[in-house]
Amino acid sequence: METEREREGEASPRNGTRCFCGRRQPPKAMIVQSHPLLSILFFALSFKTLRVFLRTHSFTLPPKQVEGNRTKSWRWTNLSVSLVHSAITGPWALLCVYNSPEMLTEILSFQSSFAYLLVCVSTGYFIQDVADIVMNGQSRASWEFLVHHILVISTFLYIVLTHHYVAGAVVALFVEVNSIFLHTRLLLKLANAQTSPLYHYNKYINVFTYIVFRLSSQFYLTWFMMKNISVLPNAGYISLSLNSMNVMILVYFYRLIRTDFLRKPKHYLQNGNNNTKFVDD
Repeated sequence: METEREREGEASPRNGTRCFCGRRQPPKAMIVQSHPLLSILFFALSFKTLRVFLRTHSFTLPPKQVEGNRTKSWRWTNLSVSLVHSAITGPWALLCVYNSPEMLTEILSFQSSFAYLLVCVSTGYFIQDVADIVMNGQSRASWEFLVHHILVISTFLYIVLTHHYVAGAVVALFVEVNSIFLHTRLLLKLANAQTSPLYHYNKYINVFTYIVFRLSSQFYLTWFMMKNISVLPNAGYISLSLNSMNVMILVYFYRLIRTDFLRKPKHYLQNGNNNTKFVDD
């Protein structure tokens, strides 16, 4: 006999998933869960198609400050794709939690087709981005991003294959809200627009969202995993990944503050676009 939680469509060993509206999922909503790897491949190819589209259409071509420089032109397109991904997945993650606030506490067990699809979309994006970096010879310049992406991909693949920690992945994707402004900042730097009003306002919004959506969500997940490390499945590896990314985001935050708020204007403007590394921007 089904329990009351199962009749409501909540996660259990027998039904496994629920939709974000609280009812049992229809068969079509289970397609992504039934074929997660194919779904991820589809989304990776979709982001690759988007990259080709952005590179070839006039309204998305790099500005004059970027034209003629192969590395900067590649970065412009790469960051544009990243911006689209962030603009989609950041609000999507917030919407998931808005519809189901219990995701903040049911980090391991909560399931929904809406949230699961989000994790698959982001996994496809990160796989595409790794391929884009490697195939364009940017591995050395962007090695820290590759390490970050590999940690995310390995963790997200575990999540989509086991259906564990789906809610945790959604909370982790809160960082994409900040990434909207982080990518905008880098695009403005490539366009040599550090003195523009848009850059000025964006840098303050960027720091605010970095603290609220990136640092806070990462530290909350780290606290949750460390607190329950003895009872959660594969908590050791996930905690290791989280702590590794914590180190990275703290280093990035220091570099961000140093570059946008502590450098003298003359030094800042002379060096803002000369370095081809993402990590030094």
